[in-house]
Amino acid sequence: MEILMAFVVGILFMSATYLMLSRSVVRIILGTTILSHGVHLLLLTMGGLKGGAAPLVGENASSYTDPLPQALILTAIVIAFGVTALFLVVGYRSYKVLGTDNMEKLRGNEGND
Repeated sequence: MEILMAFVVGILFMSATYLMLSRSVVRIILGTTILSHGVHLLLLTMGGLKGGAAPLVGENASSYTDPLPQALILTAIVIAFGVTALFLVVGYRSYKVLGTDNMEKLRGNEGND
């Protein structure tokens, strides 16, 4: 199962890199979102995909799952959601003010020589 997750993480990283290298701001935002999802899956895979009982004191089980990777991923999901919302607001505002989402036109190099 870990090998399948490694391939999925690799595909997510590959597609995120492709999207972030484009000229459109919307594609860059989608690329960073997909990259964060790939990191979440990578953290989950590195934590181990083990089955077991919930780590509660009252239960007598032979094996328990580690709750730390799930807590880290939950925190990373919340942070990624906030960053994506900020990127979307900044991208929308720049589109409304400047009228384009092309990164080449957003550089502002015209007339600065």
